[in-house]
Order: sequence, then C-alpha cells, then structure tokens
Amino acid sequence: MIKIGVIGVGHLGAIHLRLLKEIGAFDVVGIYDTDAKRAAEMAQEYGVEAFADLNALIDAVDAVDIVTPTTTHFEIAKTAMKRFKHVFIEKPVTHTVEEAKTLINLAREAKIKAMVGHVERFNPGFLAVKNMDIKPMFIESHRLSTWTPRGTDVSVILDLMIHDIDIILSVVNSNVKRVSAVGVPVISDTPDIANARIEFDNGCVANLTASRVALKQMRRIRIFQRNSYYSIDFLGKDADIFHINDESAKPDPNKTKFEFKAGNRTKYLSVERPKIEPVNSIKMELEDFARAIREDGQPSVTLEQATKALETAYLIAEKINDLCIA
Repeated sequence: MIKIGVIGVGHLGAIHLRLLKEIGAFDVVGIYDTDAKRAAEMAQEYGVEAFADLNALIDAVDAVDIVTPTTTHFEIAKTAMKRFKHVFIEKPVTHTVEEAKTLINLAREAKIKAMVGHVERFNPGFLAVKNMDIKPMFIESHRLSTWTPRGTDVSVILDLMIHDIDIILSVVNSNVKRVSAVGVPVISDTPDIANARIEFDNGCVANLTASRVALKQMRRIRIFQRNSYYSIDFLGKDADIFHINDESAKPDPNKTKFEFKAGNRTKYLSVERPKIEPVNSIKMELEDFARAIREDGQPSVTLEQATKALETAYLIAEKINDLCIA
C-alpha cells in the first residue's frame, strides 16, 4: 500500500481524506493542518494521526496530498519532492508559473510522480466523449457560480475559469496564438466575472466566460466542428452529441433524428446521448494518482499540462490588467 498524508483538511481536504480512506491502494498515515483544532477533529473522525509538524508527516509517508491555499502549494510540494515523495496538488498547481516550472524540474530530478487536481478531467460527461473524434473549430464555455467567500484568495480566472482552460487545452491539439480578455471585480478585489477569447495556431477559437457572482450555476462547454458538435454539462454530469449527415442513417435507439433543408439538399440532424458511467470524480483522480505510482506510469493530469493551463490563465489575467490600466 502507498503510505499517504493529507496536508490541509478544510472543506475539500476533508473530502480527500474520506475518499483516500476508501481507496485500497492507500494507507492514510496522517494529516496536517495549520488549524490544530480542525486537524484534531478530522483525525478523530477518520481514525488517523494529526501531525503537529509538517516535516514529520512528509518523512512518514510515500506520497502527500496537498489541499491547501494556492499560495502555499509551492513550498509544501518542493519540500516533499526534495524528500523523494510523490505529490498530488490541488488546482491551480501553484501561485506563479515560475513556481510550477521549478516543480517540474524537481519532480524530474527526484523521479517521483506528480499529479494536479483538475477534477473536471474525470467528470462523467467529459469522460463519455473525450476519446471520440474531437477536432474543434470553435469552443464556447460558461462556468457560472453564485457568490461564496471560499476561493476568493485568487481571481475568478484561477478559481473557476482554469477548469475550462485545462479542458480546452486537452482537446485542442495546438499552441495558443493570441489571447484577449475583459474582467470586472464586483465584490472582491480581483475579477469576479471574466470573458476571454483564445486563438490557437490551428485556427480554433475558444470563448470562455466565468463568473462567481451569477444568480444560478452553469458549467457547460460546447465544442463545434465540421458536421457535429459536443455539448458537455459538467454540472449535470451529462453530454449530448449532435451529428449532421447528408443521408439518413440506420435507426439507432440511442439517437433522436431531425430532417431539415440546407439549400437544395436534405440533411439529417441526429442527437446522440452517450452512455454515462456514474463515478466520483475526486475519487477517480486519486485512484489515477495511485495507478501512476504503482505502475510507474504517467498521471492523467501532469505538472506540464497544469503549468500550460496556469500560463494561459495568467495571459488572460494580464490582458485584463492591461485593459484596466489603459
């Protein structure tokens, strides 16, 4: 079994702790939190040791699960990597791109596994379509949430939009060419609502909107390409695929079909609802971390991928700052 310690047992950290206890590949040795009272409560509830010293916990395990504020990720991960410990880090990977690049080098030198918690990669709706023939030409994403103080230590770009940035980068096989953006601080001191346009070298364009001051929640990405588009509902954990064909296909019980005219030709729009496998996304990503360690394989979300998402997020933030200064 992989001996693991959880660092940070707030709202999300407690969820990680509970799920790690359920995963047979892990032996949860203990936890650490700067709030000693909270740590003691979680330790008693889950039957683990609350370490008073962070370094002592790191020395006692094979791997750490870092679920602390973003600004603390780098120092904790660096300490663990220098002790040759495998590292799972919640998103965003670090507070700065430079920190993330340093961790990439440290992980390579230490020859350890490092994974970043971009949990939407394990959303059932995305899992249902991610291995299909996706060749995006235009992508539209909306991630809207109601106000909550949690997560406001960073802008809405790093708090919410980065989820969709990571998903989009994972399906667009091309480098970012140009970024434009606008954002407004409504309640906090950093942007609470933002819109960004990302242009890629291959011609694909992505339009992203993120808000944490909306009246209702929405987490949806639509991927458009020639003769089809994918609609992924991350909140509802579902997906629809729309296909356009020149000829009527054979009846398929999984597809709803519509006929329409396009010029002088008759086309057929079929709506496919792929099979959705219900999974616990956080548990699945932690299991993937265990797989990478046991099999000496690559985790599904690498430090390099998370760093690209962070770089893109900061490009968006810089465009907003430039606009505000102008």
